[in-house]
Amino acid sequence: MSTPLRALIERNFAAVEAKDLEAVLQCFAENAIFIDPHYPSPVMIGKTAITDGLRWAFKGMKQFGFTIVSYGEWADGQHAAVEMATHHVLQTGMHLQFPQAFFIDAQDNLLTRIQAYEPYGPSGLGGLILGVTRFQRRLRGQGSLRISAIPATVRSSDQSAV
Repeated sequence: MSTPLRALIERNFAAVEAKDLEAVLQCFAENAIFIDPHYPSPVMIGKTAITDGLRWAFKGMKQFGFTIVSYGEWADGQHAAVEMATHHVLQTGMHLQFPQAFFIDAQDNLLTRIQAYEPYGPSGLGGLILGVTRFQRRLRGQGSLRISAIPATVRSSDQSAV
């Protein structure tokens, strides 16, 4: 069952895939917040900042691809959690595939917040220590599973309420 919020979310991501800046911006409230660590300014507040971020992304990306893996919506119809399988192609032709989770808020059928989360490990010294530890485990034959190794049937339960 599609809800007004899910339709808004799907319209927004379809517009990103089409690189249609005006259509994307029509989905956002004036004072919306867009948070994504992939952008030069990971926290964008307001349509002007979001426009700058999207122009940067559209310039560097040949193709965006978003597929909803699972979707959960709060009973009030104003908040959702969306797991996406992404498949992007950079202008250089390099393919990027990774899972993402988005927490999304809306009001009056406009997006007020999109916050992206990626399954990346910690950065800095903690990331270095974790990387060395994982490498040592692989050398000892104790490798760990990657998220992509989880069967899609386990990850793809579509939920109508959270």
